[in-house]
Amino acid sequence: MRIFLNGEEAETQGAGNVADLVDRYQMPPQAVLIEHNGVALHRREWGQRTLAEGDRIEIIRVVAGG
Repeated sequence: MRIFLNGEEAETQGAGNVADLVDRYQMPPQAVLIEHNGVALHRREWGQRTLAEGDRIEIIRVVAGG
């Protein structure tokens, strides 16, 4: 299935939901924010948000510093 990940077309390769996608890209869950089709998600929602053809996912890395 094809989705748009950070504005670029990507293949999900078996990822069925947002949590699977985060695992697939080996991102630390505590260091990213996810937006699914324009809606910001709480981490607890990732496993419930199923991916569909053409979905738009934005992944934002959180960086602390001064």
